[in-house]
Amino acid sequence: MITYQRAQVDGQEIFYREAGPKGAPSILLLHGFPTSSHMFRNLIPALSDRYHVVAPDLPGFGFSDAPDRKRFEYTFANLAKVISRFTEVIGLEHFAMYVFDYGAPVGFRIALANSERITAIISQNGNAYEAGLSDGWNPIQKYWNEPSKENRAALREFLKPAATKWQYLHGVKDETLVAPEAYELDSALLARPGNDEIQLDLFLDYASNVALYPKFQEYLRTNRTPLLAVWGKNDPFFLPAGAEAFKRDNSAAEVRFYDTGHFALETHAPDIAAAIREFLSRKLTADATAA
Repeated sequence: MITYQRAQVDGQEIFYREAGPKGAPSILLLHGFPTSSHMFRNLIPALSDRYHVVAPDLPGFGFSDAPDRKRFEYTFANLAKVISRFTEVIGLEHFAMYVFDYGAPVGFRIALANSERITAIISQNGNAYEAGLSDGWNPIQKYWNEPSKENRAALREFLKPAATKWQYLHGVKDETLVAPEAYELDSALLARPGNDEIQLDLFLDYASNVALYPKFQEYLRTNRTPLLAVWGKNDPFFLPAGAEAFKRDNSAAEVRFYDTGHFALETHAPDIAAAIREFLSRKLTADATAA
């Protein structure tokens, strides 16, 4: 059974989904834009017989607190700080990470600061290489280079319901597999008063993630953390080259592509769950034997 819980983290309430035996190896699931832990609703039951699975909503997303921008700086460094503290509050000592979209720069920051706690990484369209950035980033990159009111206003198109639905359906071969409540929930939460400015702040700060790509890559080379990339190959934002690039820094990284879009779990959750189970069973067992 999945339980729906809230943790108090330095004055903020973080909503999270949890399932599986707490004595089992843990997996931390980190969502991206513009979604929440809801994106893992089908993956969690497929893993929780063998693993302790935890999926928090980032601050400003889902059902976690969205503090006012005047008292909380919406940067990826700050999101990573909160989620790192969250893992401490709920007692996660060592864990694998499933990182998707925004979850990747959050997760990689946590790994940089706490490498000894990370047992494995599953990256589902979670980018760490400039080669993985498509032309879809051009309007956002323009805002990074010139953070004017006009360039900020232009990015509001990404926050509209039509854009959210498009992100879910682009590159999907069978749209009937995509549950409409997924993009409708995301759109409703994006429409909360003040949330648009939160998201625009994060668009601007995403440049800090690209600046950290060399450090993320150095972490992968140095730590050789077991890594599996499971990638929707038709993603309009993160190209397959971003998945293949992991093997440049960790030759043992494994890459699997699926004929779907950005939200690969909507159409391929059983396939991805099976890949994760096989990968973690093999890698974590090998690590335990070596220890």
